[in-house]
Amino acid sequence: MPGGPQAESPGGLPGRLLGSGRTADVYEIDAAWVLRRDREGWEDSALLAAVMSHVREHGYPAPAVRPTGSRADLVMERLEGPTMLQAFAAGTLDPAEAGAVLARLLRELHALPGRVSADARVLHLDLHPDNVILTPDGPRVIDWANAGEGDPGLDWGMSAVILAQVAVSGLPLADPARAMLTALLADPSDVTEEGLTEALRRRAANPTMSRAETELLGPAAELIRATVGRPDR
Repeated sequence: MPGGPQAESPGGLPGRLLGSGRTADVYEIDAAWVLRRDREGWEDSALLAAVMSHVREHGYPAPAVRPTGSRADLVMERLEGPTMLQAFAAGTLDPAEAGAVLARLLRELHALPGRVSADARVLHLDLHPDNVILTPDGPRVIDWANAGEGDPGLDWGMSAVILAQVAVSGLPLADPARAMLTALLADPSDVTEEGLTEALRRRAANPTMSRAETELLGPAAELIRATVGRPDR
């Protein structure tokens, strides 16, 4: 990558570990760039870079990226600021506001043209408060590893299910998650029954979820349907 940040070759570590998710780690390169490394062998960094570059070119708030030539590694713009989840925990973000921001980000994403098909829309498929960083320039959406194209109802369904699982969990974040879910689904038409059904299927098949998380899917579905006024499904 002439003129750009230089990542280490596969297997090497570019700098200190900044954070870890369920399937990937993020390492420091310098003040402007980080390296995202898939440790499970599931991701294709070139495809990930293509999706993120596409939405960014159309004005969507995704980080700048540079492919590395390694399937597992992606060089990504370093963002400053808390995640939406961290801001809520610090008391600087209201849960209803967080849900409204997530809804706006989904609508803005689905307004973009598809990258592969003009008849489809780009879907993030993992948009939740820990995947939005609140930078001084506004919210930026990270972790595009699950992104695809299709009907927006699936994207709304995935975000709703993720929040609803927390809302029915009994964890300390349950009540705030319920408030976020209510704000996210302020327009009930955004979630389709087809999208919700497929979102539930995908979450159930997700190998990174624990048994306890999977067991929450039934109550989560009931909460979503009650929230949008379709409780008898």
